[in-house]
Amino acid sequence: MPKVGMQPIRRKQLIEATAAVIHQYGYANTTVAKISKIAGVSTGIIHHYFDGKNDLLAETMRQLMRQLTDGIYSDWSRANSPRERIAAIIDGNFSAEQFAPEVVTCWLAFWAETPHDAALQRLSGIRGARMRSNLLHNFREMLPANEAQDAALLLASLIDGLWINCALASPTSDATTARRLAHQTLARLLHEDS
Repeated sequence: MPKVGMQPIRRKQLIEATAAVIHQYGYANTTVAKISKIAGVSTGIIHHYFDGKNDLLAETMRQLMRQLTDGIYSDWSRANSPRERIAAIIDGNFSAEQFAPEVVTCWLAFWAETPHDAALQRLSGIRGARMRSNLLHNFREMLPANEAQDAALLLASLIDGLWINCALASPTSDATTARRLAHQTLARLLHEDS
């Protein structure tokens, strides 16, 4: 019987091992056996804490989403204006943590698998809707309603597109150029360069 309080520690260990396996072997070649080997536990432990491989993979994506959200909100909490909150969204998506090689590999693997997995579709939808909603809320404080809607969609799409482009070009990139382009686009959307 597991020790009391062990569940969060063990789950974190298994999620980290899953990310390592995805990075090393790819999504399609990720198996419970490989995860358990890297985690240094039996396959039975994985089944004790998760409802199989797909549940563990979905929880790994949720963990990546939490890390992204935590990074954004740490800057967001210090923001004093809607513009600064949007800047926090940009900076959080292009942070060094989001461009760690293992994180990049996992995000790309999850996005590629999303059309084929209902749980990943749902999580990807949540992530995208949250970003667009946060952007829209802040743009509405600075732009007319129709412009705010378009600006939120454009900036969300730009962030995702730049992120993917940067990640595929160089997984160890610091994303400085992508971040700069996103900030320049924000300034244009707010008519700051006119």
